[in-house]
Amino acid sequence: MTTVCLTFDFDAVALWVSSFKQTTATPVSRGVFGAEVGVPRVLDLLSRHAIPATFFVPAHSAVSFPAALAAIRDAGHEIALHGYCHETPVGLSREEEASLLDRSIDKLCGAVGRDFHPAGYRSPAWDLSSSSIELLEERGLIYDSSMMARDFHPYLARKGHHADEDGFEPGTPSSVVEIPVAWELDDFPYFAFLNRPMYSGLRAPAEVLEIWQGEFDFCHSLAGVFTLTLHPQIIGRGPRIAMLDALIRHMRASDGVRFSTVADEARRQRLPLLGSG
Repeated sequence: MTTVCLTFDFDAVALWVSSFKQTTATPVSRGVFGAEVGVPRVLDLLSRHAIPATFFVPAHSAVSFPAALAAIRDAGHEIALHGYCHETPVGLSREEEASLLDRSIDKLCGAVGRDFHPAGYRSPAWDLSSSSIELLEERGLIYDSSMMARDFHPYLARKGHHADEDGFEPGTPSSVVEIPVAWELDDFPYFAFLNRPMYSGLRAPAEVLEIWQGEFDFCHSLAGVFTLTLHPQIIGRGPRIAMLDALIRHMRASDGVRFSTVADEARRQRLPLLGSG
C-alpha cells in the first residue's frame, strides 16, 4: 500500500515577517493571498476529492487569520505545529528553543480550541538543532517532518547528533517518527519568485506535474509514503491548483493508494519502527 500525504504549510504573512524580514505592503499581501484565496481553493479541491490533508500552521498565522484556521479545522484536516512566526530553531540555546516551542504550542492550541494538541511538527526552516527532536519527544509529539535521510520511507528521528570537519555522529534513535520531506516535492523552489538564486521560480505547471508524477510513480513501486509540501500562497494560483488536481487524479488512478494525514501515517508506522529499533 502506498500512502499519499498532502501537506500544506500555511505560512501566510509569517513567512515574510520572519524568514524574509519583509513587512511592507506588497510582500505581506502575498501572505494575505494565501490565507484569503489560496486556502479556500485548496479546501475546495480537497473536498471535491474527499481526501484528508495536514496543514502545518505557525502560531502567527493561526491568530492572524482565524477564519482560515477555522475552515481548515472544521473541514476535518489535521493541524500541526510550524513554529511561532516561521522562525528557525538553529542557533538557539536549548532553553530558548524549549521556551519558543512551548509558546508556539500554547498559542496554536488557544487558536484552534476544542482541547486541541498537535501530534507533529515541521520546522519552518526545514532544519533542526541538536536539541529539537528531544524537545519534541519530551512534549509528546509523535512525528517530525523536516528531514531527508530517506526519500519515501519514514524512520525514527535521531537526537543529539554531532557533525563537524572531523566526523559525524548520528545520535540515538528517538520515539519520534520522521516523515521525510524533499525539495523536489516542494512547490516553493519551482514557483516562488524572489531575488535569491534558490527561488528563481515561475516554472510551468505542466513541467512540475511531470516531475511530481515521476516521483510518485517511483514511490508507488516501493509502496512508500509520498509526502508533498505545498503552500497556499504558492499552489493557490489557478493553473497550479489545476495541476494539483491532475496529480491527485493520476495518483487515485493507481491501485493500492490511500490518502492520509501525516499524524495517521505516523501512528501506523510508529510501533513497527519502535519494534525494529
